[in-house]
Parts: sequence; C-alpha cells; structure tokens
Amino acid sequence: MAQTSQTFGEWPLKRLMTEVVGSGPKSADDMTRAQAREAFQRILAGEPDETTLGAFFLANRWKRNNPEELAGYTDVMREESVLTAEPDANPVDCGANYDGKHTSAVLGVGAGLVAAAAGTPIVVHSGDRVPTQKATAYKHVLDELGVRTQLEPAESAEMVDETGFGFYYQPSFNPGVHDLYARRDQMGVRTFVNTIETVANPANADVHLGSFYHLAFAKKMTDLIEESAELEYSRAIFFQGMEGYDDIRPGYTKVAEWDHGEELEDYEIETGEYGMEMENDDLAVDDVTTDSASITEDVLSGERDDHFADAVALNGALRMHAREDVASLEDGIDEARAVIDDGSAKAVLEALRAF
Repeated sequence: MAQTSQTFGEWPLKRLMTEVVGSGPKSADDMTRAQAREAFQRILAGEPDETTLGAFFLANRWKRNNPEELAGYTDVMREESVLTAEPDANPVDCGANYDGKHTSAVLGVGAGLVAAAAGTPIVVHSGDRVPTQKATAYKHVLDELGVRTQLEPAESAEMVDETGFGFYYQPSFNPGVHDLYARRDQMGVRTFVNTIETVANPANADVHLGSFYHLAFAKKMTDLIEESAELEYSRAIFFQGMEGYDDIRPGYTKVAEWDHGEELEDYEIETGEYGMEMENDDLAVDDVTTDSASITEDVLSGERDDHFADAVALNGALRMHAREDVASLEDGIDEARAVIDDGSAKAVLEALRAF
C-alpha cells in the first residue's frame, strides 16, 4: 500500500499492537473511540506496512471489537470513504454479508423486487467476490439477470426512484474500503471490515435489514448504530439468516428488532406457522449464481409454486415489515403473492433491465 504524507495523532498501528490490542485474546485491552478512529484513518490512507496491518486485523479478530470501536471505524469509513447518494424514496437498506453464499439460493433479489412492487423501496449493496468466502452476493445475481450493476452512486439513487429497487456497487460508493481488497484477501479470515461495510448505508436510509450469527452480535450491531455519529438509522432488524445472509432460514429463525430509543426486542419466526414446511436442503442449489437468477425470474413470473416461491414471499414480507408498511408478516406474505400474481413484481425486474 502506498505511503502517505498525511499527519495523524499519537497512535500508529504498531503502538496500538504493543500497548493495547496485541497481547492476545484474553489479555488485550479495548481501544478508545479516538484510537479506533485514528487506526482506521491510517488504514484508509495506506499508512501501515502490510505486516503491521495484517497483525492489527488479526489482533482485532482475536480480542473481538466492542461497539465503541466498531462505531469509530464506521464513522471514519462514512466520513472518508463512503460516497452517499440519497434517493427521494425512503428505502430499506439491505446490507447482507458481502462475502456471499456458496450453498443456498440468494433470495434477497427476488424478495427485494417483490417488496418494491408492493410499495416498499429497497436498496441492496455489495462488492464483487469479497473475502473471505468470495462467494455469490447481490451483484452476481443481478448481473446474471441482465441488470446493470457497475453504477455510480447517483445512478443507483436514480434506479431506486425509477424502479423501487436500487443496487449500490462497493467500488463506486466505498472506494477506500474496496482498496483494502488485496490485504483482506491475503488474511484468509474475516476482519472487522466485513462487519462495518454492511452498514455503509450509501443511500442514507432510515431502516436497516441485516443478519447475524448469534443474538449477542445483533446487540453489538444495534449498539454500534447507537454509538455512531454518522449512522442515522431510526430502525433496524437483524436476523439469523442462511449462511449469514439476509435470507430467513427454513424452520426456526431468531430475529432482533430495534427502534431508536427503545430496547432491543427478539422473537422467532417459524416458517411452519405460515404454511411453509421446508428444510434448509430445500433451498440448496448447485450453482448459486445461475440458479439464484433463474429461480428469481421463475418466481417473479409466477412459474414456481414451491419452497423457493414461499421463501421469496416471506423474505419480501419481512422487508415490508421492516419499514412498517404492513400490519403483520401474514399481511406482507399476502401482498407479496398478490404482486407476483398480478405481474407487478416481474415488471420491476423488467424496469431494472431497462434502466
């Protein structure tokens, strides 16, 4: 990484390693917000050498970042890297894990198009084969469907207002984080960047929909939002999605719901309660990119009446619920099926292709 002449404070990453975070998972200390901010400013500027940066990434993974540190990283990312473009619509921000899925179908494109057809505007964002999994994400399914994804932020905002659904491409709206790709790839493990990029919020949305691996992480994410000076979400829903993505699991899914100024609430979604008897294997596919795209098109065209159609309807309903556009998930499922049946959802896909 190129060296910079930019001036910083008193905490180069090597000093943070020696005096704060580098002594191992049990004895390391947490950084102050100011230290975390300076660390990420140095990283975005390309100041640390590669060995030190890798050690810092790994030390953060060992000790686990607290919400204050993550908020410091996020605020610097938003201040110095993220180029926002706010649509006139007030969309739900869907920031799924950027490193993608490798086993089950990506349902978020179909769910987002269904929600958009029902009147809930949706924004999704991702990179391209992001480490560590480098698997299928939003971009790849949209590419396979013939939707243009290499957009500048202003074009993404226009896409939202024109179609109800918009894609923001990380290299365009978050170039500083994109420039870290090679270092992250060499790490071989997830870093804190995998966490903060999901809340980059390029559309300045009020509502966020994301995923978590366990409930304590959902609490950490909502605490991050509350601690952040740059994120202005008024509402967030996190759930234990398939492969860490923003797709509800068949069977049982834990959900955490947060509104600004309120305590985090958690509850469960049981797909069987909505007449959807399915297992994880029912949503598995052979080629995640190609199969996800073909399944999406078939569902939106009304050509499938199976577990995938049920899953798209349920996930679309959750997006409507996130923005409080429906009174219940049952109502949202009814709306989802209605816009599929009347062709509205397929029309959104065609509008995206024509954009």
